[in-house]
Amino acid sequence: MSNELSLKDNESLFEQIKHIDENGIEYWQARQLSKALDYTDFRNFIKVLQKAAKACEQSEQGLSDHVVEFNEMVSIGSGAERQMPSYRLSRYFCYLIVQNADSSKEIVALGQTYFAVQTRLQELQELEEYNKLDTEEKKRLFLRNEMKKHNTQLAAAAKDAGVIKPWEYAVFQNHGYQGLYGGLGAKEIHKRKGLKKSQQILDHMGSTELAANLFRATQTEEKLKREKIIGKAKANKAHYQVGKKVRDTIKEIGGTMPEDLPVEESIKKVERKENNELKDK
Repeated sequence: MSNELSLKDNESLFEQIKHIDENGIEYWQARQLSKALDYTDFRNFIKVLQKAAKACEQSEQGLSDHVVEFNEMVSIGSGAERQMPSYRLSRYFCYLIVQNADSSKEIVALGQTYFAVQTRLQELQELEEYNKLDTEEKKRLFLRNEMKKHNTQLAAAAKDAGVIKPWEYAVFQNHGYQGLYGGLGAKEIHKRKGLKKSQQILDHMGSTELAANLFRATQTEEKLKREKIIGKAKANKAHYQVGKKVRDTIKEIGGTMPEDLPVEESIKKVERKENNELKDK
């Protein structure tokens, strides 16, 4: 299938082969996914399914919640089709599949980013702690704190990849911004948002923009570790690629591009306000 589609098409291929059942639940068909991931022999893909099933059980997830066996109509040539055993797979299980697939395939690398980003989006939407937050300010504080934590972890992963000096890390971060913000680096984002040099971009983001940047940071950290990336240039490229994939995902779901989202008041003011309210209780 990789020969039939351009790289641009491949970037949204996983969305194209997604199915929705009568209850509005999304799923992917195993044989379709195997072809999309460039496995010509389904028997080889079964081995990947088995690894994913083991990972699912190790994460204490119910396998039956993510995999359902069914018969899929498969082309056998000359326009004829035959029913063959297959599986309906959840987004989470697809995420586990691409983590265990042959990462030397370019389409697998794209799938790893796609399902990682989409799974994190779903996780955040379902996160009980986050959904209990009843105001935009509380959501901003939650996500900004998560961003601080994951930026520290991202910095450690980048250091392991060879991004050592402060200016090298600044360049590395800029690549992530450029991928997510359509080519805009930190300076251009400051200018676009009307921020002063002393103002941190992250401190003036709303919850939607913070969430996008959180996905960028977490997925880049995972990519650096998973692919054992070494070298500043390769690390920068990886950060850009993940940022761009997050941007592509926002576009696919009809969201507002991060550079077009409104500037919010400083998170430090919000934090002081929240602390004062807690003292008054």
